[in-house]
Amino acid sequence: MPSIARHLRPALAGIALGLCTLPAWAVELVMVEQAGCHYCARWNAEIGPIYPKTEEGAYAPLRRVELGSDEMEKLSLTRRVNFTPTFVLVDAAGAELGRLEGYPGEDFFWGLLDRMLQDQTDYGEPS
Repeated sequence: MPSIARHLRPALAGIALGLCTLPAWAVELVMVEQAGCHYCARWNAEIGPIYPKTEEGAYAPLRRVELGSDEMEKLSLTRRVNFTPTFVLVDAAGAELGRLEGYPGEDFFWGLLDRMLQDQTDYGEPS
């Protein structure tokens, strides 16, 4: 038995080291939505399926929150959300860094999101 443990120790150490180097999400993109929202449905159809596969989605994973839900109370917003969808960029503590109100269409969404990420985070800076 001791020889098995001796052989497993380096593998386990490697796994532990690998887990330690996984990125902690520094920011999230919170999508505030509500049932019956036409623009939410458009975003879901046009952007929703690809968002997690993009650099932006990897950097700022999406979390969906229903307007008026208890989840909204956990966010530290600078002002009330009045329109859906509203995309709020939050830090790890849930504090608002920036927001996009409404969905202007696929062509504009990516540029606005990219600008917000660059202005409010270290997104796009060389490592």
